Amino acid sequence: MRDWDDAYANSAHIPGSDKMPAQWAERAAAYRAGLNDFRADIAYGTGERQRFDLVLPDGDSKGLVVFVHGGYWMRFDKSTWTDLAEGARHHGWAVALPSYTLTPAARISDITAEITAAIAKAASLVAGPIHLAGHSAGGHLVTRMLCDDSRLEPAVYSRIAGTLSISGLHDLRPLLKTKMNETLGMTMEEATLESAALHVPRGNSPVTAWVGGGERPEFIRQSDLMANVWTGFDVPTRLVVEPALNHFTVIDGLKDPSSQITARLIGLD
Repeated sequence: MRDWDDAYANSAHIPGSDKMPAQWAERAAAYRAGLNDFRADIAYGTGERQRFDLVLPDGDSKGLVVFVHGGYWMRFDKSTWTDLAEGARHHGWAVALPSYTLTPAARISDITAEITAAIAKAASLVAGPIHLAGHSAGGHLVTRMLCDDSRLEPAVYSRIAGTLSISGLHDLRPLLKTKMNETLGMTMEEATLESAALHVPRGNSPVTAWVGGGERPEFIRQSDLMANVWTGFDVPTRLVVEPALNHFTVIDGLKDPSSQITARLIGLD
């Protein structure tokens, strides 16, 4: 019988992963300190964690990038990932990084609603096209914005020019078999509802599923699934497996204005 806990255990298979969260937070703080235009804790709701940070470029913005962090809906917040904005910011894009209420204080379906509100608020502050990106659980959250039951208003949804799901989770049903579901508290009904790959897409906005070649096989399968299924609905999809990278190093390219993943995020390739 398959060990589903091991299938999703990224940290256990990445040496030194226990030290990484502190390193990420330190790098993000140093990056914020050097920014010319950084706006912190913009409220998109009344909850304590219903806030996003906004990194603005030099000069006028070409549009809005929204990056949603991962952590299995259970950990981290916006402040750990600020430096991932640099690739898009360098090219003239404003980047919003939302926090959200974590499980078990919120259900995953509640978090989906929070991200909907965060995108709507950020879109009201920055004009132009919108590009969505999310890592791991964040990949789930941004692809949920594109589903047939998306609550994004038409004026906001129509501005979405592309979505990048990095190591995303698109079918949540296997997580019901993991110990982490003691915290997530998902039922089969919610896991099905919250699985983007089990939905019909609302439109045909392009979707890229990006994953590291050195990741757990389950994350490669999840990325392949998303690209495969939505192709059948005439959505322009792309699967990119970046060689050798693991679940944590796969997002590093977002800090690099010249990287392939940054080009894909802002529609340059």
